[in-house]
Amino acid sequence: MWQGLSICAALTLAGFGLTRLPGLADSGISPLVFALLLGLVVGNLPGASRLASAQPGLKFATRWLLRGGIVLFGLSLTLQQIVALGPKVLLLDLMVIICVLFVGYWIGTRLLGLDRETTLLTSAGSAICGAAAVLATETTIRSRPAATSMAVATVVLFGTLAMLVYPLLYPLSGMDEALYGIYIGATVHEVAQVVAAGDAIGPQALANAVIVKLVRVMLLVPFLLIVGQWWMRRHAVEGSDAARGGLVIPWFAFGFLAMVVANSVITLPPMLHQSLVLIGQIALTMAMAALGFETRVEKLKALGVKPFILALILFVMLLSGGMLASSLIMG
Repeated sequence: MWQGLSICAALTLAGFGLTRLPGLADSGISPLVFALLLGLVVGNLPGASRLASAQPGLKFATRWLLRGGIVLFGLSLTLQQIVALGPKVLLLDLMVIICVLFVGYWIGTRLLGLDRETTLLTSAGSAICGAAAVLATETTIRSRPAATSMAVATVVLFGTLAMLVYPLLYPLSGMDEALYGIYIGATVHEVAQVVAAGDAIGPQALANAVIVKLVRVMLLVPFLLIVGQWWMRRHAVEGSDAARGGLVIPWFAFGFLAMVVANSVITLPPMLHQSLVLIGQIALTMAMAALGFETRVEKLKALGVKPFILALILFVMLLSGGMLASSLIMG
């Protein structure tokens, strides 16, 4: 057990260290991404795949640390933040998520011929909250590490591109700062990327962007409940072994929701709150490092460029369709 956890801890420490380097500190790239990349490099070194003693710790990280990290992620959101912008924000986020998920799944499986796992993970990452959504969906449908790593890679690429494109697009949008912040929150992938893009516009845009984005994060819970049951029924119809485990209930999603409620009604000491949030981030980063370590490059090559084509289509859809939806619903 300890060998695998030690590998994850070392990669996590290195991931956090990279975010402190000059030139990377303001990039908006989270330690999760660096840990995944480092894990991918180290895991593909000669002999790494034969470290049988590391497997229990790696599995513990990808299962229990991942779920615990998602639960503690709920401390980043309060119900009061959701109420502040009114019900139209919920409608906007629901429209964005539903459209991206359905269009993405149809394009991925029908037009591009991708497998369902990669398509669903890529679509979820684009529609909801980036890497956190990919990881949460991964632990619900029990997908392959290669599919998870590829989905995270698409989120990183186009989320980073969004941080550059959205500030440049602002003067041409015709939106005021408050509305543009709502647009950013409803369409940009990661929370960190939303913060970076909103901050580049102004304080009002940043405040609205974060709130709208956190509402999208909140919608991760019903998404997981729905997709878990759909995934089980789909495999049951096909007679797959994936259905033998019975009803898929992502209990960690309820833990996430409980943390949101607790964060809304209980004021924790700032030091304790920050510590819990940091512990959650460390747990997620260790899980990402383990996923990277277990991903083989040859399996990524087998997936080809199609996941990136799908992510590009969804990025353009969020950029253009999201602007239209934000103007119609919130304008």
